[in-house]
Amino acid sequence: MAIIKATIEEVELDGDIRDDIPGIEATCTKCGHTTESYGQEGQSIRRCLVLLREECPQGESNFYIAE
Repeated sequence: MAIIKATIEEVELDGDIRDDIPGIEATCTKCGHTTESYGQEGQSIRRCLVLLREECPQGESNFYIAE
């Protein structure tokens, strides 16, 4: 397990009912894999970081931190 930094960016995500919902996009600085989450608070950032670990395309179990 390695500690990997992820870039965090505030974005506008498409919603089911309405467009342009504020969200977060986290990108792994190692492989470029990206996850998204609605909301722009700490919980949304943490969710994105957890999703990076769960969805790692290389099958690694890294610990991600916000850059």
